[in-house]
Amino acid sequence: MKLSAAIIAFNEEKKIRQCLESVKWMDEIIVVDSFSTDKTVEICRLYTDKVFQREWPGHVKQKQFALKQATGDWILSLDADERLSPKAIANIKEALAGSPSVDGFSFPRVSFYLGRWIRHGGWYPDRKLRLVRKGCAWWGGDDPHDKLMTNGEVQNLQGEILHYVYNDISHQLNTVDSFSRVSAQEWHKQGKRFNLLLLLCRPLIRFLEMYIWKGGILDGMPGFIIAVISSYYVFLKYAKLWELQKIKTNDTQT
Repeated sequence: MKLSAAIIAFNEEKKIRQCLESVKWMDEIIVVDSFSTDKTVEICRLYTDKVFQREWPGHVKQKQFALKQATGDWILSLDADERLSPKAIANIKEALAGSPSVDGFSFPRVSFYLGRWIRHGGWYPDRKLRLVRKGCAWWGGDDPHDKLMTNGEVQNLQGEILHYVYNDISHQLNTVDSFSRVSAQEWHKQGKRFNLLLLLCRPLIRFLEMYIWKGGILDGMPGFIIAVISSYYVFLKYAKLWELQKIKTNDTQT
């Protein structure tokens, strides 16, 4: 039974080595890079000769391309800022040794941010389907919120995927700015209309959901910061949708 790892990357020289170290025991490593300008590709080629460089088409299409390049009977999909915990590695080896009848395995994912592991506020267990039988899964969802999907049965494993999500608050804010733009563009393509009531209410609901209802308060100051920025992210999505529709209206009028 052959096992492949499929990883996408862009300018991840600070994190990609740890990701690759966690999967170097696998039979094949596939890396799809979006023309990094740092040492990402150089580092990747120390671990595999299967490094593909490809223009960025969006999260879903890039991950689907990486999935298609893998030749293993089972394929593990990771982001460059993720790595397998020792327990996750042991779980994978044990599960595949038993000739499983399922088509996929999911893992809890825990994120490290602002000096601590975040285990509340909806960030944990953040269970993700990541190990799938070849030909039985595909990447779906709407950019930038991709999702690995299968019609087959999925078994939950307990070993964690470790996610080193943001370098600092500025990094999170930059990501929020980028992701909110992509989300607003997807909504606009789908014909979703701006709603002022949603702009006013959804950010507050998101803050209360993450900080109070889902226990973000238990993560201290990092939990508060995460809830505030997540609320801001929701606000930006609706504000940018309004902006896109205003521009389209003005173009039509001229």
